[in-house]
Amino acid sequence: MSILGNIIWVVFGGLIIFVEYILAGIALCCTIVGIPFGIKVFQLSVLALVPFGQEVVPAPQSSGCLSLILNIIWLFIGGIWIALSHLIFGLLFCITIIGIPFGMQHFKLAGFALTPFGKTIR
Repeated sequence: MSILGNIIWVVFGGLIIFVEYILAGIALCCTIVGIPFGIKVFQLSVLALVPFGQEVVPAPQSSGCLSLILNIIWLFIGGIWIALSHLIFGLLFCITIIGIPFGMQHFKLAGFALTPFGKTIR
């Protein structure tokens, strides 16, 4: 089911989200300060390309206080807006029964986009 879900996801917008995240990651990596944020955006792009069959889990060696500080900075850079857009898309998809699995994937993306530091994709 995850292969079929990922194919449908990519065809109906997942590829566009992936390209947007890649471009944002490249833009963030152009500055030295933005490199950690760009790396997390690249991880978010992988999850946005094929979300079915993947899960977001706490990182085994989280850096604790540094993750908290980076998550707070990330919220101001754009994490709130990215998470809010995924939340809205998730609610729109969940209106129909067929769209519920895709809405759930947007909710997963929203959670990872809100606080990406200290988490990893498995």
